[in-house]
Amino acid sequence: MFDKLKKEEGGEMVEEKNAENVNAEESIESNSTIESSSEIGIGELMGKRAKLEEAIDYVGLMIKNLKDKRTLLEKDVEEESVDIKNLKEKLQKVSEYIEEENRGIKELANKRRQVENEADEVGTIINTLRERLSGVDRIIDDEGSKVKKIKESRDSLDN
Repeated sequence: MFDKLKKEEGGEMVEEKNAENVNAEESIESNSTIESSSEIGIGELMGKRAKLEEAIDYVGLMIKNLKDKRTLLEKDVEEESVDIKNLKEKLQKVSEYIEEENRGIKELANKRRQVENEADEVGTIINTLRERLSGVDRIIDDEGSKVKKIKESRDSLDN
């Protein structure tokens, strides 16, 4: 921070003096600055300040990295959310398809039962008609036998 102020202001403020005095004063001043700086710990303080600035920069970088990671995680979570919603929609469609197929199978089973019942009715009708035909066949056989007897008896009377 102090370094920045020095750079911005153009260095330390020194009164203008003639060249001889300036050189002498600069050497005295630099010696006294070094001695006084080390005596009051400004050098150490400046070193600590530099380390703190580095630490702050490092923490700032860590925060930026955390924000970037969080942003990536948010993006990943959002993508997963979209994928899960898509899967859920597909599963709902599959469920609807299965329900529709189950309805179709039930309808088909009902139709098969109806056809089976009709087939049973047709079988019953066929058996009834067969019995009737058998009855008619017996009657025809009986009548045929009677006609035959009559013919035989007529033939025997004619002879």
